[in-house]
Amino acid sequence: MHDRASGDRQPAPRTTDVEELARIARSLRRDVINLVAPTGQGYVQQGLGAADLFAVLYFSELRLDPLDPEWPDRDRFLLSTAHNTAIFYATLAARGLVDREAVHSYCGDGSPFEINASERVGTVIEATLGSLGQGLSVGIGMALAARRRRSPARTYVLLGDGELQEGQLWEAALFAGSARLSNLCLIVDDNQMQVEGHIDQVVTVAPIDAKFAAFGWSVETVDGHDISALLAGLERARGRERPTCLVARTLAGKGVPSLEGLLAHNLKLPSPVAAKALSELSQIAGEGPR
Repeated sequence: MHDRASGDRQPAPRTTDVEELARIARSLRRDVINLVAPTGQGYVQQGLGAADLFAVLYFSELRLDPLDPEWPDRDRFLLSTAHNTAIFYATLAARGLVDREAVHSYCGDGSPFEINASERVGTVIEATLGSLGQGLSVGIGMALAARRRRSPARTYVLLGDGELQEGQLWEAALFAGSARLSNLCLIVDDNQMQVEGHIDQVVTVAPIDAKFAAFGWSVETVDGHDISALLAGLERARGRERPTCLVARTLAGKGVPSLEGLLAHNLKLPSPVAAKALSELSQIAGEGPR
């Protein structure tokens, strides 16, 4: 453990072990199912698809301290797709940043764990978002503030590919490239899905990589389920002099064969479907019934 006064401290243990991160991602997928199952509604497909991203970010990449969540030099994470909360809350609980039992009030009357992540949960939610396309603008402000106070803190924004249809986002992207915000990393969850269906049926956003490159960003396209590739991409981002955009290609419903590739933005999850999903996750992991 480092001195708490040091900007280099990282008191919360992190791992780069690929097998351990894969195990964590499987556990997070199970948590997503368990959180959504009681009400039968929630953002299951997005959460299953993003589980590897959250495992890598929260258990390897982000500099955080669960004992001091307001540590000034912590890295900032913003979930711009703020409705994708089942995976977000599951990760915060697994990382020890929120109470695991409290998370099970997810979407209950009066619960701070609402369908859209808000600061009612506490300071671990860096900003209340929800209007799609705004997360990058907020992240730019945080990255600028960190640079001006010479903090080592980095800012990470997770964005849905459908959000790229928002005009505000491109104004933000233009500014970030112009300002050479090297402490800013954007991850695009490229799952090809939005509420109306396949993204190309609404407004095509490809090629994502070429667009961000034209705006002055360093860009990589990675398999969003290849943990080694995600670790390597994030490591390279830390050494650049420009903002980085990682276009992470993910599969909706990843990890549950009966749900994989099903483009259901707000999937209904009745008890039999939830039970089958949990069984499939256990079988893949080589575990017994849970």
